Formats: sequence, structure tokens, C-alpha cells
Amino acid sequence: MGYLEGKTAVITGISRGIGRALAQELLASSVTVIGWGKTAPDYSHKRLHFVACDITDEAAVAAAERATREISPEIDFLINNAGFGYFQTIEAFEVEQFRRMIEVNLTGAFLVTKALVPHMKARQSGHIINISSIAGRVSASHGSGYNASKFGLSGFSEVLFQELRAHGIKSTTVYPGSTATNFFDEIPGFSAHERMVDPRELAETVVHLMNTSPNYLVREIEIRPLWTKKK
Repeated sequence: MGYLEGKTAVITGISRGIGRALAQELLASSVTVIGWGKTAPDYSHKRLHFVACDITDEAAVAAAERATREISPEIDFLINNAGFGYFQTIEAFEVEQFRRMIEVNLTGAFLVTKALVPHMKARQSGHIINISSIAGRVSASHGSGYNASKFGLSGFSEVLFQELRAHGIKSTTVYPGSTATNFFDEIPGFSAHERMVDPRELAETVVHLMNTSPNYLVREIEIRPLWTKKK
């Protein structure tokens, strides 16, 4: 079990996709998982707790922080995973769609991190993992809103690294390429397929880098499928 046994992790967005895979992998590694989000998971475990929370609402995040502290007084890990994407040409992009992506993908991570960092600072220990996207490094046509939110998350993560390392708190940014999740359900002309990254394997990799000594930090990790097209 290494450094994970008996620890507690807060994960946003655990009902589907990468968040679900991360939660299940951590539960299998003897970690207590507290999931924040709008949608409750359809699976259960004795060490799994769900806190209903709109991560874009400051008051809701404050309430979730209080509820979380009642479950566990010590938070060892925070995984900012919640996110989604709309894709459209710039002139057809709806302003509300753009705003919503920034709110969930970037502002949500900011609010949740702001709420939990003081507890990590008090203990001089912790690890924050931001699940970004390859879209946080490489821009693409039709991705103005999603790219903006994920490039913003990359900058935010870099600031966390600079601010928090002196307090014994790690910050890691994960850049997944195309991953076989429901993310593609709402993108016309695209669908998940067998040559995309398996979210379970991605979760194993993230948990591996979490299971390290306090002085060992994987600052960034990029994960890609070897092949990019269906068979």
C-alpha cells in the first residue's frame, strides 16, 4: 500500500469517466474517497462518501468543505477532475457555453482548492492533482472555450506548484489525450473507441504517482494513446 493506506482524497466528478475510475482505484488502495459533485455515483463502498456540491458556487463549496471535515478531519489529496467540453466554431459558439466551461473547468478548481488548501498548509502536507487535458497544451479548431479553460487550469496548476511547495504540498497536472469516456457523447462526429486511453489504466498511473514519498513529486504527466484512429 505504500503511502496511501489510511489516507483521504477529495475528488470532484466521481460519477463517470476518469473520476469514477480514479475513485475506484483509490478505494482499492485503502483510501477513503469523498466525492464532490452534482451527480451521485451509482456504486458504493464503505469508504466512499458523496457530498452534493455545485463546485462553481462559493457557498456550496464552503458547505461541502464543512461536511467533508465532519467525515474526515484530515484531507491528504485533492483531485480536481470535474470538467466537460463544448466544441463549435467561434462565430457559432454560445456565450453561455463558453462561460459554463470556464466556471466548471477552471473556476470550480479554484474554489475547491481555495477551500481545502488551508487544511493542507496547517499540516504542511498534501497533494493536489489537476486533471487537465492535452487541450491544455495543444489548441484545436472548434475548441476555443475548452482550450481556454484547460490552458487556464495549466497556469493555475503552475501557480500552485510555486506557492505550495514550501509548505510541503505537492501539485501535479495530468494531461490525458483521447480517453474512452462519455466525454465524446456530446461531440458531433466523435465517439469513444477501443484505441483511446483506458480510463482505468489512466487511474492506475495517477494513483501510482500519488503513492510516493513526501519529497518525490511528479510535476506533470502527459498520457496519450499510441494509435489515434479506430481499427
